Amino acid sequence: MKKPKFVVKVSYGDIRAPQYVRRIDRSPILMTTDRKLALVMGKFTAEDAAKSIRTQRQSPEVVPIMACAG
Repeated sequence: MKKPKFVVKVSYGDIRAPQYVRRIDRSPILMTTDRKLALVMGKFTAEDAAKSIRTQRQSPEVVPIMACAG
């Protein structure tokens, strides 16, 4: 059975490629442009991470992905 998990995608407009949250246990939050290295997390954790990095220039978005349960 598949279970929905989430990644946080951060867009900077047309200036740079989108980035994904890689680690949240440090300040500042570590980012990566490689989606394969993005941190897969639960919905509430992803929403908290998106709130903490929101600025006028950054537009974080919680993106659902399908992950196998296990």
